[in-house]
Amino acid sequence: MSESSQPNSDQINKLLANKKAHEKQLTPEILFKKIRSGDKSGLSEAITLLESQRESDVQKAQELLKMVLPHTGNSIRIGITGVPGVGKSTFIETFGKYLIDQGKRVAVLAIDPSSERSGGSILGDKTRMTELSNKKDAYIRPTATGGSLGGVARKTRESILLCEAAGFDVILVETVGVGQSEIAVHSMTDFFLLLMLAGAGDELQGIKRGIMEMADSILITKADGDNIKNANAARSEFKAALHLFPPHDNNWVPKVETVSALDGKGMDTTWEILNAFQALVIPSGWFEQKRLSQQEFWMKETLKDVLLSDFYSFPGIKEKIKEVTKKLNQSEITSYQASEIVMKFYNEQKKNL
Repeated sequence: MSESSQPNSDQINKLLANKKAHEKQLTPEILFKKIRSGDKSGLSEAITLLESQRESDVQKAQELLKMVLPHTGNSIRIGITGVPGVGKSTFIETFGKYLIDQGKRVAVLAIDPSSERSGGSILGDKTRMTELSNKKDAYIRPTATGGSLGGVARKTRESILLCEAAGFDVILVETVGVGQSEIAVHSMTDFFLLLMLAGAGDELQGIKRGIMEMADSILITKADGDNIKNANAARSEFKAALHLFPPHDNNWVPKVETVSALDGKGMDTTWEILNAFQALVIPSGWFEQKRLSQQEFWMKETLKDVLLSDFYSFPGIKEKIKEVTKKLNQSEITSYQASEIVMKFYNEQKKNL
């Protein structure tokens, strides 16, 4: 870019002013109308508002959520996880296109426990899901946690509500990597799908027992070409392993199948499994009860976040923690005593307000 073609300070200020004016116009009422009309750019603007930390934006976001609530809940929320290299983005793209061919509208949300600084694989995955992202009835939204999994997980849950209000009836929530993000995704979805790779040594290694227990279905990916035999062997291994776990409280028996995103094999079977799951748990009332339990869970998680935020932003608390940490590191006090000193300081200072 030549020097003359680079934007000058006046142009930059004008762009910033236009951006600020545009954001000011995005009232909860306007965003609500955009979302309800299926405007994907309006949906993105609404989710960006949700993710903002500014107090004024937090208030607007909560107003918007209150407006969309009567138009939510009419979707199947599917959590998807798997070991690195299992082909999550390829599966999601193929499965998403299959669902759209069945007349569904598909939203893909992702919880990425990587840092904002380094980006994270899902941010690249969006560019690889080009065919799906170009579909009129698809929407893809990646989000990096930046080291705050709980907060972003809550924003993802709220984003689900916005997507439902926008008319998306299948919500795919992907977790990138392993760890606490699986628990977060499980706590906001109806069905938990675990993707596994065959032919990579001991099929049960690298998967925590807890994640296996959470799974409503296990899909062995890349079941094509020379890998079909390995995929079928892995399917048998996982079916046997699932019998060792306690039964699910909804009487659902987790299914194990093989799929190939490369040739589209198993997408219809996956959708049949999901339909069978809904046919079992909706009439029994379990489906609705689980969603109510999830709402209570996220209320409590939000309370924890609010209380922690209030605690750490309290005047003098950071300095007190620093002072107490020094004594702790010099072995003058125990961890329990350190926390007692900090809490005593906090309570005494609050009384004096």
